[in-house]
Amino acid sequence: MDWQGQKLVEQLMQILLVASAVVAFATGYGLGSFQTMMLVYAAGVVITTLITVPNWPFFNRHSLEWLDSSEAERHPKPQIVNSSSKRKAAK
Repeated sequence: MDWQGQKLVEQLMQILLVASAVVAFATGYGLGSFQTMMLVYAAGVVITTLITVPNWPFFNRHSLEWLDSSEAERHPKPQIVNSSSKRKAAK
């Protein structure tokens, strides 16, 4: 899943869970049944899970272009600077 796909999944999850909570509350309040409210909300959670958890193809529309290994060998790797040598030089 690419970065834009992850953002889309997060937004979909939040919207679907809030919508299912509102629908569940309205249904439960209208029927006067806490059990019905919980069942409707549980159904909303299951539907949200089925939509957002699998790696569906429409979450992979913006694939990342990785650097080719031959191109990576042409460029030097960054050197790690030891912080203790900086402190000694500053003193």
